[in-house]
Amino acid sequence: MKTWKLADIGLFFKNSFTAVLKGEFLLRLNIGRYFIHIAYTFLLFGLVIWFSLMIETTMSKVEKNKAVLKELEIVHSQKVFEVVNISRRSSVEQMLGEMGSKVKEAEQPAIIVKK
Repeated sequence: MKTWKLADIGLFFKNSFTAVLKGEFLLRLNIGRYFIHIAYTFLLFGLVIWFSLMIETTMSKVEKNKAVLKELEIVHSQKVFEVVNISRRSSVEQMLGEMGSKVKEAEQPAIIVKK
């Protein structure tokens, strides 16, 4: 029985590393016939990583757009509040008076002209 030495392990790692650099690692392990399956597996892993990055990008855009939408809703509610305040009869009459207009609220109902 052969005993293993530390130098043998170092030589094994050195030979494996040079085989990886030369592209012979799979051939030395006699896995060449499964090369298509290995390439297909790496392709699938690449696609999964690519899809997850696309999903992450989309989700970050969604979160950013939610924040923008929330700000726009606040601005919209402020504008609606301002329009409601301005559309009151008393404030409209006061604004017209400040501008020097003689327009007042109707004292009699409108006259209906019939044909």
